[in-house]
Amino acid sequence: MGISLNKGGRIDLSKSAPSLRNLGIGLGWDTNESDTGADFDLDASIFMIGANGKIPNDSFFVFYNNLKSPDGSTIHQGDNRTGEGEGDDESIFVNLEKIDSSVEELVVVVTIDEAQARAQNFGQVSNAFIRIYDLDTNTDIAQYDLDEDFSLEIAIEFGRIYKKDGTWRFKAVGTGYTSGLQGFVDKFN
Repeated sequence: MGISLNKGGRIDLSKSAPSLRNLGIGLGWDTNESDTGADFDLDASIFMIGANGKIPNDSFFVFYNNLKSPDGSTIHQGDNRTGEGEGDDESIFVNLEKIDSSVEELVVVVTIDEAQARAQNFGQVSNAFIRIYDLDTNTDIAQYDLDEDFSLEIAIEFGRIYKKDGTWRFKAVGTGYTSGLQGFVDKFN
């Protein structure tokens, strides 16, 4: 098992895994029993951000309707509509060497699809985590377990992979939002 991070915790990926080239991002969660009458559909997304805090263009927003970034570096493995089973519910693979030079940061978010219409929020989600691992060796590097109670939030920024001093690093963020996926689109577009 890799390093367990707390909210705000950081790790230098280059120091923790010097040969790291292909990064796996695994996201997982369970849903609590609820009386909403609707199934939960959580969605993982990545916003590939430039120095100005924005995506270079819409194709640098990788999610269930755009599974691959234009530089070929970031590939979403598809939408898991139920979240059932053990381990990762959704995965995103990143080749760090292929990331476009204009991209300095990858913002990893998870949102609840149709949360407002279904009266759902992250307070009804448990065991949520993000794990960062070496895709080539399947070795865990870091994991952040989201242990806060988000009773109003329908979107969570789980973490950020960012470049500093020429090396890639990861920060566990764990910040909740009530604006859903559209809020992130507006923020980073």
